[in-house]
Amino acid sequence: MALFGSTSGSATAGMNNPLSFPKLENDTRHYTHRLGGFSVLEHDRDISVAPDNAVSEYFMAKMGVRRRQLVIRLENGSSATIQNGAMQWTLGSIEMTTGVKSAGDLFGKMVRGAVTGEKAIKPEYRGNGMIVLEPTHKYIILQDVADWGAGGMVVEDGMFYASEGTVKHRLVARSTASSAFAGGEGIFNLALAGSGIVALESNVPYEELIEINLFDDTLKIDGHMAVAWSSTLDFTVERSSKTLLGSAYSGEGLVNVYRGTGKVLMSPVAASDSLYAATHNA
Repeated sequence: MALFGSTSGSATAGMNNPLSFPKLENDTRHYTHRLGGFSVLEHDRDISVAPDNAVSEYFMAKMGVRRRQLVIRLENGSSATIQNGAMQWTLGSIEMTTGVKSAGDLFGKMVRGAVTGEKAIKPEYRGNGMIVLEPTHKYIILQDVADWGAGGMVVEDGMFYASEGTVKHRLVARSTASSAFAGGEGIFNLALAGSGIVALESNVPYEELIEINLFDDTLKIDGHMAVAWSSTLDFTVERSSKTLLGSAYSGEGLVNVYRGTGKVLMSPVAASDSLYAATHNA
């Protein structure tokens, strides 16, 4: 059964301007995840191929390297914020704004964009209807911000894809700036708080992520494996040993350290960045 009905069906209940949503599922694509008004549409195979890339497309599909699209449903004047340039098409009575409310808000968005590697202006869509984002070969992870506690969640740079309009965006800083520079990390990360659904673009599927719950405890990770963590956690970059000599002998240098009470989503494997760079939005 399609999530959003079909082109020739009854009007959607609860809409100010009733309309029928198209059936996007067929023999080549289907929905894999749904959370609130956000759904992930996965293309099982790409039949729009040429002879010179048919073989690579075939084996990519076999290995799970497939195009995915985020489908957002807006009802009763609700809104969604998406990454700049990600929208492919919309259906219904939907208006797009820059989401900038004042000069101070614009400055804040520019600062966030500069330090997180994301676009400064993320368009906001409001109304009744459907938004479909551009295809991506990355995995789309859906999360409910409320599940991360009152402080919300912090995400790794460049992972934000879209969120409901009720989700608040802000910057959080590392506990120590010097350790951030030493560990090759930036000083700031994007924090998402409030209530609502958020979509993240990930180089690894959600099924491969490990959820670690901390209760007044410490987690140390060698490398950039954490994709999201509770904002209540104290995040620093430290030497793996108390002494430089100890770090040298252990073969480990600096590690990312998360202390306190909260949870961390961690990838146990390194992402194939070169592959995704070559296929993203192809």
